[in-house]
Amino acid sequence: MNETTERPSVSFSYSDWISKVKKSTREAYESKPVSHWVLLILGGASMLIAFPASSLLSRLYFSNGGKSKWIISWVAVVGWPITCLILLPTYAFRNIKPTPLNTKLVLSYIVLGFLSAADNLMYAYAYAYLPASTSSLLASSSLAFSALFGYLIVKNPLNPSVINSIVIITAAMAIIALDSSSDRYDYISNRQYFAGFFWDIMGSVLHGLIFALSELVFVKLLGRRFFHVALEQQVMVSLIAFAFTTIGMVVSKDFQGMAEEAKSFKGGESLYIQVLVWSAVTFQLGVLGATAVLFLASTVMAGVLNAVRVPITSIAAVILMHDPMSGFKILSLLLTFWGFSSYIYGSSSANSSTRASSST
Repeated sequence: MNETTERPSVSFSYSDWISKVKKSTREAYESKPVSHWVLLILGGASMLIAFPASSLLSRLYFSNGGKSKWIISWVAVVGWPITCLILLPTYAFRNIKPTPLNTKLVLSYIVLGFLSAADNLMYAYAYAYLPASTSSLLASSSLAFSALFGYLIVKNPLNPSVINSIVIITAAMAIIALDSSSDRYDYISNRQYFAGFFWDIMGSVLHGLIFALSELVFVKLLGRRFFHVALEQQVMVSLIAFAFTTIGMVVSKDFQGMAEEAKSFKGGESLYIQVLVWSAVTFQLGVLGATAVLFLASTVMAGVLNAVRVPITSIAAVILMHDPMSGFKILSLLLTFWGFSSYIYGSSSANSSTRASSST
């Protein structure tokens, strides 16, 4: 006797998919208070607006006659009291005390502060010699180094999608290196261009190391995930980086040279002051936004926003600063976005697997 087995037909319904998305979105929204989503939106907006603005202002400083790399690296941390002003009210409103310091925590803050000061100085060299669009693309390689150092130091998993993102982003950086002749300013020599390229990559390596070490400190030494603890870590690291950078400013005598530099600055002293002040404010707002997104959402969400801000910075640099945009740079931009997407997918898969294993 012949038996026929009927297999259910599998069909995709766009309307069902839309309804599922709406349902999951509504459930996610209702699971958190309105204040959570307001802060998350503000944090995301800060990342997407403040970080690109800070990059453009740093490049504007050099293109209008600024010459000191120490000044730009100092400006990146001189705004640390802004984060402190956000932190202090949380103690009073939530009736909590500051996290007590111990020897290990102080030493970790000193190390992270020194590395952050060095990282800002490396990026300052990149802004001095590279177009803003190019430097932002190269700086996006920090995601690959964050994944590598996260695997080596924090033991974060590396799946094929994350490895694929590292390879793709590396290829995107190689394309920019091969196309150096198309986006080099006339007044920048080949030696200066490749120095900017080198220090941008080294800054990305150091940034990835700082990210992994910060996560290690937050998990191993602090051991708890409260927003005020994340702000405390940011304040302490920025304060120590500010101290190291200030020493560099004093040794290089750049404080004395600021007045003379302001007089010869294209646009005048007023524009010079505005560029430095707004550079400090936008950088700190971007850091605050990133801290909020990491705490309120996840590293995946921070990766999504980081992926979006790269083309925003590049396009804004082309429109506002008339950066050259060759076909190779567009290809590198697309590859970078592809690499970010692969990393986000891999991180999401890893998080889903972790939640599934923990639930069972």
